[in-house]
This record gives sequence, structure tokens and C-alpha cells, in this order.
Amino acid sequence: MTIISENEKDTENAGARLAENLKPGDFVALYGDLGVGKTAFTRGAVSVLCKDAQVCSPTYAIVNKYDGDVTVYHFDLYRITDDDDLYSTGYYDITEEPAVFFCEWCEKCPEAIPDNAIKVYICRDGDKRRIEIADTCA
Repeated sequence: MTIISENEKDTENAGARLAENLKPGDFVALYGDLGVGKTAFTRGAVSVLCKDAQVCSPTYAIVNKYDGDVTVYHFDLYRITDDDDLYSTGYYDITEEPAVFFCEWCEKCPEAIPDNAIKVYICRDGDKRRIEIADTCA
């Protein structure tokens, strides 16, 4: 599925549409350059799953947790350099929990991304964003 986003709200709406079909155990792997809209996409999804959550980038915290209708974990691997770093964050234990997972910068640790992840690629297309969603959970 391809979505063209003209602004941040469109990107949030794309995340919200995806979230309508997510359930605990689903993993959304986000790919894209700095500032392209990965956190905005996640914010839109979390607005559906955890209505009152205030979503912010977990770049420095590495992981944020949001509670709502389901638990959502939001990872950011930007500062992770290798699998040992990732392991020390508790990533592998957390991803065993019954929750929905969003993970930014998945290109940093491709070996840690589940084979059945829903892959979301966000890239610049002029002044717009092209969002490609590859649902491998089917």
C-alpha cells in the first residue's frame, strides 16, 4: 500500500489507519531518514491504541511505553550501535510482552526485526512524503 502525505497530519492519519487493524504481538518496523515522519506516523497509530498518550520521540530514552486499550512500546534504534547495545536496553525481553511494537531506525539492527514485521518505509518525495506499507503479517 502506498500513501502520499502532504503534511504531518496526513502522516499521523496514515498511522491511525494502520493501527485500526493492529493487535498485541504486532511489530511495526519503521524505515526512513531523519525528520521524515516516523514519530508522526507512530503518534497517529498510538492515538488509536492509547487515546490519552502523549507521544514523543524515544531517541534518548530508547523506548517509550504507552498504556491504553493495548500496551504500545515505541523504540528508537538511532543511537544503538550493535546487538549488545540493543540487548542492554531490554529490547529482547520487552518484545516478548503482549503488546504492539513500533520501532524506528530498523536499518540499524536488521537482525533484531521479526520476520513477520509490518514494514513501513517513509521517504521524501519533493515536498511530500511517500509512505510504503508492506504488511507481512498476513
